Amino acid sequence: MSEDDKTPARAIITDYASEHFRYFRTADGTVFAQRNGHPVARPIRSQGTSGSHRQELMVGLFRDGYGSFNGTALKEALDLIEALAMSQDVQQVHIRVAPGFDGATWLDLGRNDGKSVRIHPTGWDILTPDPAEACWRRTQLTGELPLPAKDTGGKGIDLLLRLCNFATAETECLAVAWLIGCLEPSVPVPAPFLTGPQGAGKSTGGRMLVRIIEGMSADLRRAPKDEENLIAAVAAGWVTALDNLSHVAPDLSDLMCCIVTGAETIKRALYTDGDVVRARYRRPLLLTGIDVGVIRPDLAERLLPLRLERPRTRRTEAELWAEFGEVLPVVLGSLLDLTVQVRAAEADIPTDLRMADFAHLCAQLDAATGWGALSAYRASLDDLNDDVIEGDLLAQTVLQHAAGLAPGDEERMTSAEWLHCLTRLYAGEELRPLPKGWPTTGKVLSDRLKRLQPTLAARGVLIDWGRINKARYIEMTRPATPPPHQQEQMH
Repeated sequence: MSEDDKTPARAIITDYASEHFRYFRTADGTVFAQRNGHPVARPIRSQGTSGSHRQELMVGLFRDGYGSFNGTALKEALDLIEALAMSQDVQQVHIRVAPGFDGATWLDLGRNDGKSVRIHPTGWDILTPDPAEACWRRTQLTGELPLPAKDTGGKGIDLLLRLCNFATAETECLAVAWLIGCLEPSVPVPAPFLTGPQGAGKSTGGRMLVRIIEGMSADLRRAPKDEENLIAAVAAGWVTALDNLSHVAPDLSDLMCCIVTGAETIKRALYTDGDVVRARYRRPLLLTGIDVGVIRPDLAERLLPLRLERPRTRRTEAELWAEFGEVLPVVLGSLLDLTVQVRAAEADIPTDLRMADFAHLCAQLDAATGWGALSAYRASLDDLNDDVIEGDLLAQTVLQHAAGLAPGDEERMTSAEWLHCLTRLYAGEELRPLPKGWPTTGKVLSDRLKRLQPTLAARGVLIDWGRINKARYIEMTRPATPPPHQQEQMH
């Protein structure tokens, strides 16, 4: 055969790829390859150690008798495939959980055979998802989950709670509510903060909660020192678990808020002058620590404190994790059963809480089980508000001033006038020195009050901003009707 009659290597590779793989692009322009009949998709440009499309293409060609090809032929073929895929329909890839058709959601078990759990309104099944319904993205953080057990009778929840050292029944139901929330891809859930005395098993409890969703290979990690590394870790997995926090810096606090409720980062694409890479993320977050010091108000609204107590009897790590591994299929099966029940339950949506979706989930959990998850969630937020106030002298001073207002009264002043009033109240007759971080200008005071606004509202003090004839003012009001959670306490 003459050289002219030989089929170019890139054509062989391209034909083989088109026959055995499906190619598509995501909204950010990344091209993915998906083997026919298999739900896992890989970016064609990835060189990751979790397996790249280039590697699976080379292995497939070799095993099917086409031989091995040099890097130039592979590069030329992949360049053509990528260009052709840019004209295909846009499809989203998901890590661990994904929305499905007809109100269903999917849970990736991380298995090589692609079997996953489809949670639908009447139950759940173990299936291989159709590529048109769910495409999985795998990374090194994607651990394997066991096949969940059917017909558990709910005993898996009891087995889990027996292994953990939660201090109260209220804490237990909040932990279960969070796990159910992790199986919902479109609902933000607050970040559990496992606290308790030294030796209470906070790290062990955190690992158990994470491994129910992420598999036995999942673990806790130290908080990265910079935003870029934390975002990279968040994007590569579903649940992000940070261990042994002793201090939450303002930048980390703001980033945690973004992780819980969702945000987007944009950075310049490598080797380009003007193109950018978009990264959207919203993930379940879990924290452990004895005490993180002062908590900022916006983060407090997104936390779910889970208190643990020291166990009466100690067990070895090997013994504990061996038992956990044995009961994990039952735990996962019971959690899926309860998830179906909760989603089918009808309950009113609380309108006074920041994390309204999670509050609604708690109400549905109560309707399905008779537990007190919603009241426990309100109580936990109330405790966090106390922590915020105890750590913020400005908040304490505002509440002290508001105590002199009668219910229904309102008071308006400019930000500079409020600063003078609150500073004089704090300093007192003895003119004690102002603490570090006290507002120095009316603008700084106004910004601080905006952060404190939800915390103060929970204590019956409303702060609002307005303008009269171009003059701006800040209004403080003590409403005649107490906040909803205080009304519940009265009854």
